[in-house]
Amino acid sequence: MDIKTKYKAKKIKAVFFDIDDTLRIKDTGYMPQSITKVFKSLKKKGILTGIASGRAIYGVVPEIRDLEPDYFVTINGTYVIDRKGEEVANLPLDKTIIESFVTWCQEIGIDYGFAGKEKPVVSARKELIDHAMIPVYGLLDVEPDFHLNNDVYHMWTFAENNSELVLPDELAQQVRLVPWHIHSSDTVKLGISKASGLDYVLEKEGLKPENVLFFGDGPNDMEMFDHVGLKIAMGNAVPELKEKADYVTEKVEEDGILHALEELGLVEKELHFPQLDLENVEGPIATIKTNHGDLVVKLFPEHAPKTVANFIGLAKDGYYDGIIFHRIIKDFMIQGGDPTGTGMGGQSIYGESFEDEFSEELYNLRGALSMANAGPNTNGSQFFVVQNVNFPYSAKELARGGWPEAIAERYAENGGTPHLDRRHTVFGQLVDQASYDVLDKIAAVETGAQDKPLDDVIIESIEVVD
Repeated sequence: MDIKTKYKAKKIKAVFFDIDDTLRIKDTGYMPQSITKVFKSLKKKGILTGIASGRAIYGVVPEIRDLEPDYFVTINGTYVIDRKGEEVANLPLDKTIIESFVTWCQEIGIDYGFAGKEKPVVSARKELIDHAMIPVYGLLDVEPDFHLNNDVYHMWTFAENNSELVLPDELAQQVRLVPWHIHSSDTVKLGISKASGLDYVLEKEGLKPENVLFFGDGPNDMEMFDHVGLKIAMGNAVPELKEKADYVTEKVEEDGILHALEELGLVEKELHFPQLDLENVEGPIATIKTNHGDLVVKLFPEHAPKTVANFIGLAKDGYYDGIIFHRIIKDFMIQGGDPTGTGMGGQSIYGESFEDEFSEELYNLRGALSMANAGPNTNGSQFFVVQNVNFPYSAKELARGGWPEAIAERYAENGGTPHLDRRHTVFGQLVDQASYDVLDKIAAVETGAQDKPLDDVIIESIEVVD
């Protein structure tokens, strides 16, 4: 996500969502649990939430209603209500337009439907119609003359060759077709869209389009994308919508909405700290066998994939066998991995230095396994294990500095080197007390010039169990 997109997010005061294949998967009804968190988090921040859908309010499923959005822009912007059900906009179609539409459908031999204020209806019962409508509204009543006695907000075409339908000139001056299904299109009045419906909300709230973020996936989201200040396309969106998007997020089932809002800083990231929950974290186990005992480390490939792959590759090739810990500083760390034993050598499995992999979920706590480097993105083969026990700051001081509370507390309780965070890639953590005992034993050896042990501390081998 680029800086320009993140800058736009600073102006956002309302977030609106399409429903089908954005908040939930239309065909299966699946909605990620993360959506509930999204709505609660946005409301907590004082950001308005809203639904902007081609669906009518009676087609908004209970799990969406339970999110309690502040506004519903429905039936492609023709009927807008607030969370209390009070009307903000009520814009039914002119009767003459509806009659012209029905006449055209009958002349070319296709079926049609109407979205009324209270319910939707169709002109016939056919498998083609049911296939399109049941996932949205269920089995609909057949009322071909519904428009004669009821307000209609938009209409539907139903046809095998739906994508090939062309409105007659006279009707095309009044309405447009918006495809939403292989066999159906919404028929919407010109100048009316979810974007025009949104404007009624903005007027009521005293906001501007630039204050709105919208998530969408389909052709009927085009007008919204052209209108709002920040537009996010789902990973499953149509290509033309992705081209208009400020950012393309993950798919619905991949928590795409939560991911995008976290990246924008509109929802706080839900962090999990593997170093604080080693028993429940999956990952390879590396045993660094030394002449002073074993250091058993759990590795974190999900957080630092390239770094872990490098370490495992070198270990399995025997690269570290016989190498010393060339730099040991008590109450700081023990460093090794350089075959020259000088701190100036070493090579990665990639043949050259590789980039840092910093994670918001990993820190240089006591017992952390981290990469040594000579500056940003200069990782090779050298690593260190944090040993510091004496920690000079309180948890509150560290939390005020921006560290997560749980990490700040662990630093204050057990020690570590927070000044190395975001400077050295953390990719593992000691797993048991025996390993900490060995770490402290190594840290206590006598050293000489350049913090090199007087008697070699040797890595005999590194065994990895994937």
